[in-house]
Formats: sequence, structure tokens, C-alpha cells
Amino acid sequence: MLRTDSSAALDEDHAALAAAGEPGAALCTIVGIEGSFSRRIGAQLAVLPDGSVVGDLADGCLESQLAADVRNCSKPVVRRYGHGSDLIDFRLPCGGGLDILLDPAPDRGACRAALNRLKARQPVEVALPGEGDLRHRRYIPALRLRAYGEGPELAVLARLARASGIAIEAIDKRELTLGKAPDLAPSDRWTAEILLFHDHEWEAALIEEAMAGEAFYIGAQGGENAREQRTMALLARGATEEDIARLRSPIGLLPACRTPQTLALSVLAEVAGSYERLR
Repeated sequence: MLRTDSSAALDEDHAALAAAGEPGAALCTIVGIEGSFSRRIGAQLAVLPDGSVVGDLADGCLESQLAADVRNCSKPVVRRYGHGSDLIDFRLPCGGGLDILLDPAPDRGACRAALNRLKARQPVEVALPGEGDLRHRRYIPALRLRAYGEGPELAVLARLARASGIAIEAIDKRELTLGKAPDLAPSDRWTAEILLFHDHEWEAALIEEAMAGEAFYIGAQGGENAREQRTMALLARGATEEDIARLRSPIGLLPACRTPQTLALSVLAEVAGSYERLR
């Protein structure tokens, strides 16, 4: 049986959106950044009726301040925090300034509809109230992995992905037929496909399957010799140079990995960085 696990925790971008769809929740959105800050424009925090928060804006004092301020709002308003703010007793550790949209009653129907589209693997935009520079918040579906391979490399990658809240299909070589790709739906453009084989003759059909989809990342384990042999095999099967250019090898941020744990960390870091650029 295929070792498949496509479940994962909600993406950090989606968790606050999901909470904002519930009665009584407020939504805070970063709509401007002056100087440096560890979260991007569009980062969100939902404030629940009991004062607890869903999301992460990297600063507990800021989150507590937002939870207090949004409860006192009767309508959406953009407020400055940190540098340039009227709140003289509140400063951000980074020394920068944030413009944050406080929305005490977000459009819950729009939030729930957006979340349903994301679960259906479709990107979506939600209109933000007010006249701020950020008029729409764009969301993309959560990162998903599809990995083929064998031995500890596949097992460790699957374990680390799940521990990171990333959905992964981990498909063992023992469940594959040589020269044939399994009957799976093509990957969408928010999915990464990874091949972790020592015996590279298993790769060609799987790479063709990956290239038939929209995966934003397709990578295969192996050094220079494996890369050359793989390229020749793909060309012989009719792949174009443009197809082959989509394939990453070697994979990972580190130039050489000697343990399954290091390889998995290196690959996940590269994939996560590539996915982040899709935002």
C-alpha cells in the first residue's frame, strides 16, 4: 500500500483567516512596514472573543496590544505601531514601524469562502476594508510534497515534513512498478515533487509524470554522474531541453549531505524557500 499522508496543520497564512470566519473574531493585518520586521506585509492575526489570538506576528507584546486595541474599535481602522506611533509607551524591538488594519468584524462569509477555495487548491483574494495601500489580501494554497524513494532518506523526509506541518505523499519504491508512474492526479503549482533513489533507473517515468503537472519544484537526488545519465535517459524518451531545465539536481541548499537527516533538512529548506517566493 502507498504510504500516503496528505494531512497537515493549517498553513500559517490560512489559520488566522479560518479563525476570522468564526463569530466574534477580529482580524488584524499588516498593511505597511517601515524599516525592518520579521513578518511580511499581509501577515495576519485573528483575535478571538476571549482575547486569545490565532496567527503569529513575531512579537508577543504587539499581539497583546492588538488584542486590546481591536476590542475597542467600532469599525475598521489602520493604526501605526512602533516608530512614528502616538503610542509613546509601545515600541517594537526592531525599531521599525508597522501600519496595521484593525477590523473588529471581518466579512465572515468572505473568509469562509476563501478558506474553501484554498482547501480546493485554488488561489484567492479577499478585499480589505478602508483606504490603505493594501486593498486585497492574496492567499495561495498550502505547500504540499509528493516524494518517491526508498530507505531512510524517504522516511526521514516524511517525518520532518509532517513535524513541520507540511502535507506529504511519501511513496515507497516497493509499491512502484519499474518504468511506470502510479495513477495519481497531476501535481498543482503549489506542490513539490522529490525523487530520493539510489537506483536511478526508477526515475524516468516518475519525472515524466511530474513534468506533466504544474509542480513548482521537481528535484532528484544524485551527483554529477547520476545527473548526466538521467539527462540522457530523458532525452532518449523524448523530453525537451525545456523539460529537463525544470529538474533540479543535486537537491537541497547544502552542497553535500552525508546523512538522511541532513539531506531532508537541506531539501525542505530549499523547497520552503522556493514556495515562499510564490507568495
